[in-house]
Amino acid sequence: MSEIDSALAPQIVDGRQSPTALRVQRGVMRFLRSVHDMTCFAEVPLVNGRRADVIALGGKGEIWIVEIKSSVTDYRVDSKWPDYKDFCDRFFFCKPPELDAGIFPADEGLMVADGHWGDIMRPAPHAPLAGARRKAMLLKLARLGADRVHALMDPATLRDGSF
Repeated sequence: MSEIDSALAPQIVDGRQSPTALRVQRGVMRFLRSVHDMTCFAEVPLVNGRRADVIALGGKGEIWIVEIKSSVTDYRVDSKWPDYKDFCDRFFFCKPPELDAGIFPADEGLMVADGHWGDIMRPAPHAPLAGARRKAMLLKLARLGADRVHALMDPATLRDGSF
């Protein structure tokens, strides 16, 4: 593993993601960046104790959360996904191509992605964040992005800022 790979590993790939989930993550992030001009953050801890798989930030401050589900079992054992909706303007599930779309709630957004690309299968309802929550999320994402860049520039720096 290169120095850059090892610096990113603790923040982005923490060993909890399946190979399928990592492929879906890469494809959906490529899609959101290329088609929707959104900056994406992977594995973002939220103040409610949850961890968003992908948070996408648009140029006008819009925030989307994408919850990746790699299998039927992954979806069925997860009852926490409604907790993400308080932290975004739009919420989507994202699935690999081989997973049946019918398992997901019809009133939620749905994306599909593989290791190369993604697409929106069903748009997500728009539920604008309150101003204070938006500001808190924007500050969180700015700090998280800066911390991840710092870890790339100085791999000896630990998450708590010590050396």
